[in-house]
Amino acid sequence: MTVLPDDGLSLAAEFPDATHEQWHRLVEGVLRKSGKDVSGPAAEEALSTALEDGLTTRPLYTARDAASDVGHPGFAPFVRGGTAGGNAATGWDVRQRHASTDPARTNEAVLADLEHGVTSVWLGVGANGVPVSALASALKGVYLDLAPVALDAGAEFAPAAHALLGLYEAAGVPDASARGTLGADVLAHEARTGEALDPAGAVELAELCARRYPALRALTADALPYHEAGGSAAQELGASIATGVAYLRELSAAGLPVEEACAQLEFRYAATADQFLTIAKLRAARRLWARVAEVCGAPAAGAQRQHAVTSSVMMTRRDPWVNMLRTTVACLGAGVGGADSVTVLPFDHSLGLPDAFARRIARNTSTILIEESHLARVIDPAGGSWYVERLTDELAQAGWDFFQEIERAGGQAAALRSGMIGERLAATWAERSKKLVSRREPITGVSEFPQLTERPVERDPAPSAPPGGLPRVRRDEAYEALRARSDAHLAQTGARPRVFLAALGPAAAHTARATFASNLFQAGGIEAVHEPASVDPGTAADAFRASGASVACLCSSDALYAEQADAVAQALKSAGAERVFLAGRGEYAGVDAYVFAGCDAVAVLSSTLDRMGVA
Repeated sequence: MTVLPDDGLSLAAEFPDATHEQWHRLVEGVLRKSGKDVSGPAAEEALSTALEDGLTTRPLYTARDAASDVGHPGFAPFVRGGTAGGNAATGWDVRQRHASTDPARTNEAVLADLEHGVTSVWLGVGANGVPVSALASALKGVYLDLAPVALDAGAEFAPAAHALLGLYEAAGVPDASARGTLGADVLAHEARTGEALDPAGAVELAELCARRYPALRALTADALPYHEAGGSAAQELGASIATGVAYLRELSAAGLPVEEACAQLEFRYAATADQFLTIAKLRAARRLWARVAEVCGAPAAGAQRQHAVTSSVMMTRRDPWVNMLRTTVACLGAGVGGADSVTVLPFDHSLGLPDAFARRIARNTSTILIEESHLARVIDPAGGSWYVERLTDELAQAGWDFFQEIERAGGQAAALRSGMIGERLAATWAERSKKLVSRREPITGVSEFPQLTERPVERDPAPSAPPGGLPRVRRDEAYEALRARSDAHLAQTGARPRVFLAALGPAAAHTARATFASNLFQAGGIEAVHEPASVDPGTAADAFRASGASVACLCSSDALYAEQADAVAQALKSAGAERVFLAGRGEYAGVDAYVFAGCDAVAVLSSTLDRMGVA
């Protein structure tokens, strides 16, 4: 018997290391079985995934993809964290959003959140929430020296900030104990509304904070307007850095040293269900801001303070319970990416003001990840991952390119006013929309596995978004319009529009395509009738008449289509089918249209509803 040396895990020590080329050959074999005859690097390319911003995710990363030295947490370029200890001591700041206009309701919700795990309050004020005059009522009973407050007051940032500072003074909070952010962000307000504000008020607040409140930040560089207008991760990064640079210029012109000016900024980013992209985006953002600080001559001041918010773009109005899963993954990405504060939007965010249950789930999402999953125990847990490091580098470069494009256009304000930023974001969203309508980017519960019988979730309306400025998009918007048409038809007639699934042959032959067709039509609010389980040319007509449908879709294998599709389609037409679909591709007599993976589902569904007379 051979005795292996006692040098740890040496079970494979006698085998030579596999090479990248050997892996290529194995991949070639797998692809050949699926009909793709490629070899060498082309085999790897066949398994790669194209992302926005010209980036590509490859199927395999190795040591040759290792990043250059990214330093240590708390030191430039701050990729691994803005502070030496990261979130390892206490976890990230759990910041809950409150946007109700009712001060009493807001106060009740704020106190409940703070008693059950929330560590800071993100408060909408003015047009975004409670009136400025009611700020004291909204924060009644809050220990302001313990709970940081982040204001979101839009154009009313100055009176809201002074009202909060007055509350600190009235409560006897020492200046050094006042923590949070006053939320002045004139460029984000302009992006959202098209209204330009004088930055002088924001500069005055920054000067006041620098002079009296060392733990309070006056300015926010909010990237959410660009994300919510359909922008990519790199565009979000570029716009945020351009905003930060614009504010540095204003503060420097007012006489604040670069170090003090940087200390007045907090950056806000969206966290999406693409966890690796979220991780890389936050790491890249710190690297980019560190570069700005370095160019400004203050490299030590380049530690970017980050507030991550789970994306509203990804939230759905149908089957909103799935949003709990989306926000959990997004929160994980934000925490692993090193965000200082994380806001998990409640699952019913897209429907109006959240109820107590939704807020509880939102705040407990962070608590579970911090306390039970122990995500905060390690600083930069994704650091050293060849994939994450390469994605961070590539995303940082793409973000820097967009930042430079904005600077060439005259800076963030000029780029907004000229329409350049809006045009770039719209082009990005148009490309992404093609994936959404074709279901190549699936939306669980909406474009995939919809639940037509589920009762809608109703909530009190949230404050209306201000008019003007950049648009606000949602991934589900095209399907939501279709479902709304179906709902109206149901309310008017007592039944949803129907499609009859004409399944040919045994279950093994038709199940896959029947499931595909059922999901597709239900995504548009069209009920799929799959009874009986299978038909043939002799029974198709009677089954269709009994279904109550006005259109039909053939579902089976290619082999059975060749034998029966023509006859069944003709039988359905003779039974009154206004339109006959076939799940798959081909050319058959009597078939009017074909539905398949990658087809324009929204166009198919919209035209079908039109033909059914569904307004």
